[in-house]
Amino acid sequence: YGFINTCLKSLVVEKYGEETWEKLRLQAGVQDSFLTFEVYKDEITMQLVDKACKILGVPADMVLREFGEYFFEFCKRSGYDHMLRTLGGNLYEFIENLDALHSYLALSYQAILFSFVFPQEMNAPSFRVEKNEDGSMHLHYYSDRRGLCHIVPGIIGAAALDFFNIEISMEIVNQTEEEERTGKKEHIVFLVTQTPVFSYKERNEFSSSSQYLADSEKQVENQLNKEDLEKAKNTFRDRGSSVCPVKKSHWKTIRGIITLGKGKLLRGFDPVYPKSLWIDTKTFCNGLPFHMVFDKELRVKQAGVSIQKIVPGLQTTGICLDHYFSIVHPEVPFTISSIQKFINSQFVFQTRREMMPESWKQRPMLELRGQMIWMESLQCMLYLCSPLLRTLHELEERQMHIADIAPHDVTRDLILLNQQRLAEMELSNQLERKKEELRILSKHLEEEKKKTEALLYAMLPQHVANQLKEGKRVEAGEFKECTILFSDVVTFTSICAQCEPIQIVLMLNSMYLRFDRLTTVHDVYKVETIGDAYMVVGGVPVPVPTHAERVANFALGMIIAAKGVQNPVSGNPIQIRVGIHTGPVLAGVVGEKMPRYCLFGDTVNIASRMESHGVPSKIHLSSSAYQCLKYKNFEMTERGEIEVKGKGKMQTYFLVRNKTATENEIMGRP
Repeated sequence: YGFINTCLKSLVVEKYGEETWEKLRLQAGVQDSFLTFEVYKDEITMQLVDKACKILGVPADMVLREFGEYFFEFCKRSGYDHMLRTLGGNLYEFIENLDALHSYLALSYQAILFSFVFPQEMNAPSFRVEKNEDGSMHLHYYSDRRGLCHIVPGIIGAAALDFFNIEISMEIVNQTEEEERTGKKEHIVFLVTQTPVFSYKERNEFSSSSQYLADSEKQVENQLNKEDLEKAKNTFRDRGSSVCPVKKSHWKTIRGIITLGKGKLLRGFDPVYPKSLWIDTKTFCNGLPFHMVFDKELRVKQAGVSIQKIVPGLQTTGICLDHYFSIVHPEVPFTISSIQKFINSQFVFQTRREMMPESWKQRPMLELRGQMIWMESLQCMLYLCSPLLRTLHELEERQMHIADIAPHDVTRDLILLNQQRLAEMELSNQLERKKEELRILSKHLEEEKKKTEALLYAMLPQHVANQLKEGKRVEAGEFKECTILFSDVVTFTSICAQCEPIQIVLMLNSMYLRFDRLTTVHDVYKVETIGDAYMVVGGVPVPVPTHAERVANFALGMIIAAKGVQNPVSGNPIQIRVGIHTGPVLAGVVGEKMPRYCLFGDTVNIASRMESHGVPSKIHLSSSAYQCLKYKNFEMTERGEIEVKGKGKMQTYFLVRNKTATENEIMGRP
């Protein structure tokens, strides 16, 4: 189920981060999220575990053990805390009732699956526990899924420490494969040893008072044997407050004392049984309408009235039980030895279709669930059971009624309650699906938003674009010093006249793609392109002291990049002119429809004049640009005074190269 994979994802994200999970799921080839009640292939979980071992560099047994510990905490956080705590009063009882918990979960999950017309069943592992004389236990673990046994020490260890304040060690003492009714099962036997965990204070109190406790308990016991009931109570009250130096829980003897009327004081609980059974067979069979008694040869000795009504063959004394029923859970052969082996498990029987009355053969088979009790004196097995029905629909399918179930049987209430729970779980499942759809839509929306922002930031400076998105007015900003560059293609007009428009577009696109990459390399801002003219600025919109060097290096890169663009007319590399000027500008957003970030001022005009009065394949500098680069490791040559349209005579220069940077560095190549 998706619950398992969701837990695994949560573990990886919580302990190793989102990036590790993303890497893990991509390598495993699985989706990012899982629905709780959705059924997924086992291969997905195994693939995730396998890739986790490789990515984290950790052995599989350690990954599975850590997953087991985390799975226990994840179950508690997911609302199963109280359910787990009430399974048993000690670790033995807790493990003994794990199969019952799985049976309940299977009931819930299957009901939900059936409501969505899913045929899969919850195939849970099975546990059997045996006590040893030295206080240790042997835990038998059965599972269809091989290689996951190391999860068990993680889960059991976490539960023992949390619920019973016990540290345990678990080692595998036997590992086999057993042929069961549904195929081969992995059978692992763990040796479980327990060590109580004391706090520092409890340890000191216990060690200092253990001998004193033994003496006190002996004295109290002797006195209780001599005195009457009332004096015993007074003695316990008086001495309990003065001689007990530790918590009351250490008084195991005193706490276990009870009385029955004015009878003998007893240590612990000792039940009383009547000399003869005060119930006749007719009342027993009516009061427990779904019970069966059978001997070692599986011959039926008696059966409840309701099960006789459904399976008339049981009215024949001595018929073999396995002719009419098969064992669904646990998955063991139908023999008395197998049943005794799993005596503490809940047994699920299913009627055999070929042995049912004709009216039943078109209906779903009836399943019974209950416990086995071995009666040593009679050498017979008692099966106390109830119909395994999840919903009113299942009851109707079998043409049964609530009245067929005994009034004291909680199955009546469970069917009705589960009907309501089904509706709630179906709603929860629908909400989970919608939530997942919204998550995917939100993710796609975020991706589209990033694309939109990337496009917007390519058209406008980021801080300007953010202000416009927020509906704010963008104020024009004055920049005291920046460096502006203009470039154009030599003989562009004649090239346009001699070739197709598409060839011009392809040529300009090839050139501008190279120039755009260089703007990123040298961190300059592309202002605009008009036809063959390309304009960039350094020091705007973010003022930087190295604006002139950045633009100069960008210009050198442009000259090199242009050599890789072919003239569609001659087939030779194109030639460009570049002009650079440094000075103050005013910058701001112009217009509301298709807004543009524009530069204003005489600096823009002079930079344009440097380009138009330039020389092919040369970088033309104004005197202010020259002054900024004079002591910055650039080689420049003087052009002299030239007549500049609208400006008169101006002293200009040519930029030749960067003395310290290689061509690869200029071009941003590795």
